[in-house]
Amino acid sequence: MASSHLKRLMLLRHAKAEWSEGVPDHERSLSSRGHLDAPLIGRWMADNALPDLILCSSALRARQTCTWVCKELGDKAPTPKLEDGLYAARPGEILALINQVPPTVTSLLVIAHLPGVQELAMRLASVESNEEAVVDLATDYPTAGLTVLQHPHEWAELDGRDAAVTDFVVRRASASRRG
Repeated sequence: MASSHLKRLMLLRHAKAEWSEGVPDHERSLSSRGHLDAPLIGRWMADNALPDLILCSSALRARQTCTWVCKELGDKAPTPKLEDGLYAARPGEILALINQVPPTVTSLLVIAHLPGVQELAMRLASVESNEEAVVDLATDYPTAGLTVLQHPHEWAELDGRDAAVTDFVVRRASASRRG
């Protein structure tokens, strides 16, 4: 199938968050490193893979990551849709939200948490995937890690082993691993 017919799914783990005693997990904010790393992944997206729609966990650290990404996307950033169901979601729960995305969306960014994003990326990875990227994301899915997948299906049909992992991107303020 021609690449113009492919849909792109990007699974982003939120950037690094603080651990503060007495702060509920849902309200944890980004650490200073998270505030440095999140714009870098947004910059990568601005240069390589613009989303048409962003689904974002309602957790503070995910919302802050989304804000930084959107700032880097500038006027090309879509209005994010907050999804309470992405907070602490299992892979099947994330996929259920993805399956409801309108077919007019060709590039989707989902900002969520471990282990859901990593397990979903592994569940969807087809045999046509970039093997190095799959090994990297299976071994270590750090904060601000981004898996990029392509598939020829409608969102409602996406299920298992039917999306090719094209990239696994990790951007750090101090160093860059891949991408």
